[in-house]
Amino acid sequence: MNSLVKFVQDEFVAKKDLPEFSAGDTITVYYEIKEGNKTRTQFFKGVVLQRKGTGTSETFTIRKMSGTIGVERIFPVNLPALQKIEVNKRGKVRRARIFYFRGLTGKKARIKEVRR
Repeated sequence: MNSLVKFVQDEFVAKKDLPEFSAGDTITVYYEIKEGNKTRTQFFKGVVLQRKGTGTSETFTIRKMSGTIGVERIFPVNLPALQKIEVNKRGKVRRARIFYFRGLTGKKARIKEVRR
């Protein structure tokens, strides 16, 4: 049964061509929003906290600061409204899921950049 689900996911779900990114990277996600009969593109720029799941159910969590309030958003990788992803900075972190980042403020909340 498990192999049947995997086969259907591989064959029928369209793969998006996304850049490589991981936890600690700063990315900008452009996605489409429908308001009534109009559509517009909105972006969300922040630090990737985690990538979770595999295949069609893969998601990633982004955190940004809006004033003094932290805002997190979870995006599915196969979201039809997802237009593109830009990697702005590559960060050097030692974990795959950086939830400790939520509690940091000031200079401690900086992630060291890796030049690749």
